[in-house]
Amino acid sequence: MVSRRVQDAITRAAGRDADAETAARARQDVLTKPQGALGRLEEISIALAGMTGHVCYVPRKKTVFALAGDHGVVAEGVSLFPQAVTVQMVANFARGGAGLNVLARHCGVDVVVADLGVAGDLSGCAGIEHCKIAPGTANIALGPAMSEDQMWQAVEAGMALVESRPGLELIATGEMGIGNTTPATAIACALLRREPEDIAGPGTGLPPERVREKAAVVRRALDVNRPDAANPWDVLRKVGGFEIAGLVGVVLASAVRRIPCVVDGFISASAALIAARACPNAQGYLIAGHRSADRGHDAMLDALGLRPILDLDLRLGEGTGAVLAMSIVEAAGKILAEMATFAEAGVSEAD
Repeated sequence: MVSRRVQDAITRAAGRDADAETAARARQDVLTKPQGALGRLEEISIALAGMTGHVCYVPRKKTVFALAGDHGVVAEGVSLFPQAVTVQMVANFARGGAGLNVLARHCGVDVVVADLGVAGDLSGCAGIEHCKIAPGTANIALGPAMSEDQMWQAVEAGMALVESRPGLELIATGEMGIGNTTPATAIACALLRREPEDIAGPGTGLPPERVREKAAVVRRALDVNRPDAANPWDVLRKVGGFEIAGLVGVVLASAVRRIPCVVDGFISASAALIAARACPNAQGYLIAGHRSADRGHDAMLDALGLRPILDLDLRLGEGTGAVLAMSIVEAAGKILAEMATFAEAGVSEAD
């Protein structure tokens, strides 16, 4: 049974505002340019109007939620890096030294770092939201990743991170967790009914033979757990991760508050896919920040009906691609809000 708080969010998440989109499209058509000349920027500005209900929406307060968690499946050798790197990197986030922090500063994006399930003690680390459910999930190659209670705690923790922050205007999803491309792969395979060999990629840089072993681990996880493709919560509980569940909550809360949500790469897309399957209206608030170099990302974006803004061969995760795309989303809003119309500028329109 879906938790009461999560079900309330699903019920409250409304569809996009068609009237606002129509008005935004009409304004785009009379700006001082040939119709369609600014391509995707025009599309994005119209989508922002539908998401927010504001015809000219300029998202200046931008925030990325970087949620962290560890995974028992690392014991199966699915990553080149030891699990200890998760706690070390989360501390690096808090100090401002990660790639995400550099790009966030460059793009004027606030960073929220949260421990949803890191297998290490971060209690003395300042600058972190402490939401730990458990020190990592169980090994999905042997059984379910988490209990039902743990799953709802993680989803609700993600929701609370958004709900507790007033004035958010644009959200991005990010993550950290050694081995988390493996649960993301399992989620994609379960929901999209794809074979692990079609989705599993190198993650942190596995050589081809290790990728094949990783696909075999995912297959074992699917065979052992038998997640129900018709029930996204069953998939999340059995083969997901705490940080992935938290990101599902971030997406749900963004839809309830009508805040556009820029989705990062492979792991973030798996959370977005869960959220969209559980709450179809949430899909209307998603923007794909970039196309990840991770194998299988395209399949998830296609299932979500999303076209990525950037294609830079990124596969770091953390939220890096989404943060870069946020500046383009803001620029799209500014074009619609600040560019003069033909009438305002005294410029003749096309015949």
